[in-house]
Amino acid sequence: MGKTLSIIVAVAEDYGIGLNNKLLAYVSNDLKRFKKITSNHTVVMGRNTFLSLPNGALPKRKNIVITDKDEQFKGCTIVHSIEEAIEQCPENEESFIIGGAMIYKQFYPIANRLYLTRFHRTFEADTYFPAVDMNEWELLEEIKVEDDDQVDFSYSFVTLQRK
Repeated sequence: MGKTLSIIVAVAEDYGIGLNNKLLAYVSNDLKRFKKITSNHTVVMGRNTFLSLPNGALPKRKNIVITDKDEQFKGCTIVHSIEEAIEQCPENEESFIIGGAMIYKQFYPIANRLYLTRFHRTFEADTYFPAVDMNEWELLEEIKVEDDDQVDFSYSFVTLQRK
């Protein structure tokens, strides 16, 4: 089986993912899904994504941070390239790429699976996810959420497998 690299990301309709190093929207169901899917797995992120986390390293996960700086973060494995990050990901287990935009862009061509939360609207954004070409992906699951009383828009949880 080798290494399974999965991307998990919340995207607006225009593939916007963030503004000023923050998420576009905080959707409780999305954050719960993220925690459920990534717990007890390896997560790979860039330095800015790590710095945006409110409490540092994510608990119950092996945290790998890609940075070009010589620094240490408590509870994290520091690497300096995506190749080094992949080396640190365990064999025969799913590892999750959790951002940000530059990291997603580098991993997108080699990712095996995408876990998307698609917000059915747009937001002001300064960072974007690569446009998903559905010819390259097979839809495994789609769950539409129309009635979340905590937000004023609908969204879908979509799982895609590379063809």
